[in-house]
Amino acid sequence: MREYLLTLCVTAAVTYLLTGPVRKFAIVAGAMPEIRARDVHREPTPRLGGIAMFGGLCAGLLVAAHLSNLGKVFDLGNEPRALLSGAGLIWLLGVLDDKWGVDALVKLGGQMIAAGVMVLQGLTILWIPVPGVGTVALTSMQGTLLTVALVVITINAVNFVDGLDGLASGMVCIAAAAFFLYAYRLWYGHNIEAAAPATLFAAVLMGMCLGFLPHNMHPARIFMGDSGSMLIGLVLAAGAISITGQVDPDLLYQQVGGERQAIQAMVPVYIPLLLPLTVIAVPVADLLLAIVRRTWNGQSPFAADRGHLHHRLLELGHSHSRAVLIMYFWSALIGFGTVAYSVHSASGWIVFLIVALSAVGLVLLLLPRFKPRAPRWAEAFVPPRYRRKARAAGAPETAAAHAATPALAGAPEEREREPVPAGIHGATAIGDRSRFHHARKITNRR
Repeated sequence: MREYLLTLCVTAAVTYLLTGPVRKFAIVAGAMPEIRARDVHREPTPRLGGIAMFGGLCAGLLVAAHLSNLGKVFDLGNEPRALLSGAGLIWLLGVLDDKWGVDALVKLGGQMIAAGVMVLQGLTILWIPVPGVGTVALTSMQGTLLTVALVVITINAVNFVDGLDGLASGMVCIAAAAFFLYAYRLWYGHNIEAAAPATLFAAVLMGMCLGFLPHNMHPARIFMGDSGSMLIGLVLAAGAISITGQVDPDLLYQQVGGERQAIQAMVPVYIPLLLPLTVIAVPVADLLLAIVRRTWNGQSPFAADRGHLHHRLLELGHSHSRAVLIMYFWSALIGFGTVAYSVHSASGWIVFLIVALSAVGLVLLLLPRFKPRAPRWAEAFVPPRYRRKARAAGAPETAAAHAATPALAGAPEEREREPVPAGIHGATAIGDRSRFHHARKITNRR
């Protein structure tokens, strides 16, 4: 565990320290695209944060290769080198897209090529453990197609959810933490060495996200861009492929003492296509909903819009930070709930706890629909939005204000529900946004 923590800390430190210089480089290079209609941020923000994340990935793998225990992962298999090769290709494609823009079909082809490079170096799915059937061996073509499909789905799921400050990096960090616990349990708990690469990938991925988050939290000073979102999506997919395609269920049967116990332990990784659904279920759900929504409206599945889950949360009335925290909550509930169920699937209290936390999550989703008001004696201790509107009886300015706005006169509830225009960083997003009415043009003159 100490070597994993060291690798995580080195990866996070290198990513954090590189992000500042990368931000300055992105500004000088002009990687600050114009704000689009679907964007939430209100000021041009540099991209190319994936450069710092890729530097953290390389540093983490380099440190792990020189450690006594983790170094065996590089000696016994080719998975880390396969990951680095695919990550380099997808990162380069993302950098080009952040700077000049790349067509959606070209990016899709690049993602498939990066996945194919990993397959050629041995990072592929060899068999699938199917409940009630057993281990189903895959042909070379079937394994390649399934691996490429998993990589493409995971990359685009993470890319689609990257719409709010700190959202994608935080959600992937939560998913990587849950995945690390599961892989580490297989590696040290059941002595299955084939799970060691997936454990290393999860630790490095957590470090990449944790190092970038301080720069990316709202209000973000830099975005990861496609160079970062596609990169972390590929690393997460590589861990899923490694642990699913390489761990032999027969070894697990011997370790846990029977087929029934092994089936319970293998719940999160029965079928590779279901693994990203359990680890990053929220981004995958957002991806599927976006495809259905766009094709239903006669648009391309790659056409951008403002119908993602995080946009819906803003439309409900949540602030930027609260929308991100709600998405964090659901990711953690699904990811850690799946891992807990795989450990104690026979315990009913785990299901009860998941259901109870889901109810809490639903209350949080509907929170803007409620208008709680604190009692008058507690108004000094709560934010202004929870205080009652104090009105002086017969005040001339109040009467004048009511006369100037006859449509709102006598309806204080209506006034409270008036949409508030978004602030400079998009902290509120109720109703339509006014697009840069008071924005000043940025010139080079001092």
